[in-house]
Amino acid sequence: MVETLVVSPDRPGAFVTIGEALEVAPTGSTVVVEPGTYLEALRLTGREVTIVPAQGSGTVTVQAMAAHASVAVVRHGSLILRELTIEGGDAPSVACLGGRLELVGCTVSAQRAPAVRIGARSEFELTKCTIGPAQVGVQLDECRGSIVECEIVDIVEDGVLVRYAEPVIRNCTIADCGHRGLYVYEYARPTIIRSEVCRAGQAGVDVAQSAGALVRQCWIHDVRGPAVRFRAGCHGSVEESHVESSGGAPIVVEPGAEVTVREPLTPGRTPVGAASSDTVVGADAERVAELLADLDALVGLERVKSGVHSIIDELQVNEWRRAAGLSVGMSGHHLIFAGPPGTGKTTVARLYGALLKALGVLPHGRFREVSRRDLVGQYLGHTAEKTSAAFESALGGVLFIDEAYTLSRATGTGNDFGQEAIDTLVKLMEDHRHEIAVIVAGYSAEMQGFLDANPGLASRFTATIEFTNYTPEQLSEIFERMARASEYVPDPGLREAVLTHFTLLPRDESFGNAREARKLFEGVRRAHANRLRRLGRVPTPEELMTLTAADLDAHLQR
Repeated sequence: MVETLVVSPDRPGAFVTIGEALEVAPTGSTVVVEPGTYLEALRLTGREVTIVPAQGSGTVTVQAMAAHASVAVVRHGSLILRELTIEGGDAPSVACLGGRLELVGCTVSAQRAPAVRIGARSEFELTKCTIGPAQVGVQLDECRGSIVECEIVDIVEDGVLVRYAEPVIRNCTIADCGHRGLYVYEYARPTIIRSEVCRAGQAGVDVAQSAGALVRQCWIHDVRGPAVRFRAGCHGSVEESHVESSGGAPIVVEPGAEVTVREPLTPGRTPVGAASSDTVVGADAERVAELLADLDALVGLERVKSGVHSIIDELQVNEWRRAAGLSVGMSGHHLIFAGPPGTGKTTVARLYGALLKALGVLPHGRFREVSRRDLVGQYLGHTAEKTSAAFESALGGVLFIDEAYTLSRATGTGNDFGQEAIDTLVKLMEDHRHEIAVIVAGYSAEMQGFLDANPGLASRFTATIEFTNYTPEQLSEIFERMARASEYVPDPGLREAVLTHFTLLPRDESFGNAREARKLFEGVRRAHANRLRRLGRVPTPEELMTLTAADLDAHLQR
């Protein structure tokens, strides 16, 4: 759930510095920063926090507190920075060492250090950022992630350094580098797609020390060394790319390197660089098939599966049409999930986000779940602020609003701002219709009242998918899957007893579907542990694994 902390030098009750707010921010929270320049040394460990400006891009500048200190360092946590201007000195401006870092729409610079440094098996996403000036633009060392639609410019040495990493660099511009545009070394294997590399003092892309690289649909030009160079012992391919060099052969493959060069492109045939942000990213067909298989493997939900398949089929065909130069109708990704609790709505929403990422429709499938308390504030204007912060934290992925109908339900206090949250969402959903998937969920009948709360709300959603209660047989199968996933085996007597239990279980408003199966499994597991504890000896491996009808009876009799 999202909690909002406000930073403002002037507002009563707000935090004065970002560091003060970050120090107490609980995991999953958002720090909203009022306009200004802040001297900070931000440190995050073991939590997930988002920092955003209250009034949009260009309004908040965060500077290093000292020349030798980084502006922000993440260790074993997750930090999301949006639309901030970050200015460092002699240490990396932003560093992630064993956690997760996401920069969206930020401008990051440093003086005598990398602007961004990521290592120690971290995960990262850099999207629509401007990086530079700096000594090195981005330094990647034993990490994984993507750099998408970024400009890396005005770099003293190398634009991007890649070591022991396999990043995806897509639709980026890397320009005005004193040494190389990209230096790939020590077993790194980046994929560089639809990017422009230009005005480098040495090679555009230099691959060395047993590394590899895939260069596809790129434009590399106006560099003083080779446009692309593969040194001995390296491997990779240059596909459909236009390469030029003012310093010798455009592509240099040293003896002992294994490189494939395929069909060069002419400039302009395919949009490249950060300016080509509307270029459709190719789908990962293998990943799409894998995720659809995961969807189909869910217990029951046949109508749900059919509905999601239909949406994915349409999105896939639209991408093929767009790639073929054909017209594509206006569409969004927002859905309504209607039905009782415990029927897989959250699970399907996560899969849907991952499918949109695999199709190249959204840059990532990150999932943000919120409820009424995360969107509705305590005073006039607070709700719009909280709703916008939650929405922006999910851009590029899925915003899942559980029990959304509670936003249109008066609390009886006389100061209910749920309607303000709905009105704010309607505008944001339209303004960012291709940048996010908003999924609202709740009981079928009550969701209609939610849609009636704003005349334009219903039209923002592409489809409604109905979730129904699980049958006793399906609940029994869910119970058994939970058991086997935890390395337990229900014996035949327990299977029959579980089916009977779910058949007789009342289905009133409190009925929780798969949650009932989870509660039952946990209860049976505890009863099993109690039974084995009373044996007076160490149980056999078979006894440790086998759940019986007696365990179910013991649980139900408590």
